[in-house]
Amino acid sequence: MLRIVKDSEPSLRAKCAPVEVPLSEENQVLIDEMLQYLLLSQDAKYREKHPNVREGVGLAAPQVGHNVRMLVISYATGDEKHPLVQYQLANPRIIVNSVKKCYLSGGEGCLSVDAEHHGRVYRDFKIVVEAYEAKLKSNVKITARGYDAIVLQHEIDHLNGILFYDHIDKINPNKDIPGAVEI
Repeated sequence: MLRIVKDSEPSLRAKCAPVEVPLSEENQVLIDEMLQYLLLSQDAKYREKHPNVREGVGLAAPQVGHNVRMLVISYATGDEKHPLVQYQLANPRIIVNSVKKCYLSGGEGCLSVDAEHHGRVYRDFKIVVEAYEAKLKSNVKITARGYDAIVLQHEIDHLNGILFYDHIDKINPNKDIPGAVEI
């Protein structure tokens, strides 16, 4: 079982190295284990048996002790046409971002952060990400809006040594940005 690196560990603040694609066998195993961990974290019965495991929707390689540019995302959408968002991405990079901002009304959380950090974490409402999709074994371009964009930006931030609370205004944590979309 993978171990979650906490925000007190300096390695979580390091910029991650790109990985070769197609993925090596070692990196493929790691990204598969990351997805498996994430899926187990979403299983209430599993969490009941493992009380130290918290539910998540995304996980970046540095959060499990590997400073490489890989991340996984998985969550149900509630949409019949597209019921599941799931990615296993290597070397993701944001190539387009909107001027329009958004934020989660309840704030962001993180498997690596135990303490609560109150305040608005503003993100770009729309982004386009290029990456290598390990499951498809090909390069992809993902256009994401709203919640999808927030999750992707949160995980990509991990690859650059940035944590969600770094985005919270230190002087005015609930600062209002006119036109920002509350999600």
